[in-house]
Amino acid sequence: MKQTTALNILKSGKNVFITGSAGTGKTYLLNLYTQYLKERRVYPTIVAPTGIAASHLGGQTIHSFFALGIRESIDEGYVESLMEKKYLKTRFSKLKLLIIDEISMVSPALFSSMDLVLRGFKGLDAPFGGVQVIISGDFFQLPPVSKEPKDKRFAWQSPSWKALELQTCYLEEKFRQDDNRLIEVLDDIRSGDISDKTNKALKARMNVSLSSESKITQLYTHNADVDRINLAELDKLEGEEKLFVYESKGSAKNIDKIFKSSLVLEELRLKKGALVIFIKNSPEGEYVNGTTGIVQSFSPIDKMPIVITTDGKKIKLEREEWSLENDSGKVTATVTQVPLRLAWAITIHKSQGMTLDAAQIDLSKTFEVGQGYVALSRIKSIEGLSLLGLNPMALRVDPLILHIDDRIKMASVKAGEMVASLGEDVFDSMCEKHISNLGGVVEKEKIEEEVANIKAGKPSHSVYVTPTHIKTKNLIEKSETLIKLAINRKLAKGTIIQHLSLIKEEEPEIDLSKYKPKAELFDEVERVVLRLMTKKMPEHFTDDGKLRLKSVFEALDGEVSYDDLRLCMIFMDL
Repeated sequence: MKQTTALNILKSGKNVFITGSAGTGKTYLLNLYTQYLKERRVYPTIVAPTGIAASHLGGQTIHSFFALGIRESIDEGYVESLMEKKYLKTRFSKLKLLIIDEISMVSPALFSSMDLVLRGFKGLDAPFGGVQVIISGDFFQLPPVSKEPKDKRFAWQSPSWKALELQTCYLEEKFRQDDNRLIEVLDDIRSGDISDKTNKALKARMNVSLSSESKITQLYTHNADVDRINLAELDKLEGEEKLFVYESKGSAKNIDKIFKSSLVLEELRLKKGALVIFIKNSPEGEYVNGTTGIVQSFSPIDKMPIVITTDGKKIKLEREEWSLENDSGKVTATVTQVPLRLAWAITIHKSQGMTLDAAQIDLSKTFEVGQGYVALSRIKSIEGLSLLGLNPMALRVDPLILHIDDRIKMASVKAGEMVASLGEDVFDSMCEKHISNLGGVVEKEKIEEEVANIKAGKPSHSVYVTPTHIKTKNLIEKSETLIKLAINRKLAKGTIIQHLSLIKEEEPEIDLSKYKPKAELFDEVERVVLRLMTKKMPEHFTDDGKLRLKSVFEALDGEVSYDDLRLCMIFMDL
């Protein structure tokens, strides 16, 4: 299917699955569609399983947006606990169109969890709560690392997938690779039939020296090889080595769960000049999981690394937290560490979503079908490939995906025929109805006005504006006292306290302790609050069960201001 046909299917308002081999422009198509929507004042929500994948479209990770912590699977009880959070009610009430990118890395359990959350918040027993869903990805890429049985690893095996009744768009025009030889190699692998021509093309790239002008990434199948290469490269650098050791809170069992479910290291060794990759999304959006850079220096004050990213941004690192929550959303363990790993070499699994100018790839220890296809599809041209090793497994793909690929192509043909059969008037009416249902504008004048606003950097929708409490959050690190924070934000103390309360609700693990009132005041307020909550007299509580601030104020004979009461209650585990 051509991109123009796929774009028309998207505009028609159907739930859609976009797929195709590397370089067919899946991300480009999604960008075209999101641009079309924004010009009509419709703002889609974009999620992906990893930070680097999400960053391609300006989106968020699935786990972050759906407030899943590190869970893959949830139940209705967990959804009920989420529905008590005001900020999530606001978030999901605005959601009308969901785009899920890099679907190959989404497990069936995670896919079903998204469906369950949206059914709960939308109050509709319809797939994804009646939200239009656009899914993009290539199942020839590697499936997620999962505890699921080998025959239940792909999102399309979730019952929620079938319920969406997706229209399929199988893109076939190649755009990214400018080298037909690489395209032929990848198409051979996808077909499950490796020709002599492909074997010769790969053999010709064995141990080829690549130009040092390109940043050469090394891809390996195993973590042990990656660690060995990275530490060897670090040893080559001159200068003092800095060691960063993790800190933690919680039981050893829960701390171990955090290490097993994330990329955080117990010990991180760095030197000036080290090539690094970020392993967490920045709360302020400065970097995402997958951003690469070079350690420029270390701060003279706290010895933390200062990194220049690949796109030239200078970032002074701070320690970040990885948290584990129980089913009620309470944090049971945290690990604190610098969010970096060495990056001269990375695993093929971690390379998904990247586009590389040049790479040295070792496929001699391939242990999973699809690894070779993923690794080779990272590069733009076969001239950027130096193959360090190859085994028979490397060029195989999952038989299950081979089996369903023809069915996916047939579904794509039917979807194309469906949209082509619509008359121009019928199609235009369908598109306008869809935009109207999403709350957008269909009048030509308003669309032209919005196009002009976007070009001028003044789009009309608040999605482009950083929420005011997030602006406050971004200044917390630089503001040692509440008064300094208020001065830096140029806002009243009371407004800042309201922001801190919302920030704490959204991120319970955030450390706001430097703003905690003095012990004498806090203990006095806490004593009164606990007394009122123990008595449980109805007049002291609102209809939704929250303690009335007025009751606390009066119990303290009006000697503590409402602002100070609100500040104290931020730090109480009520």
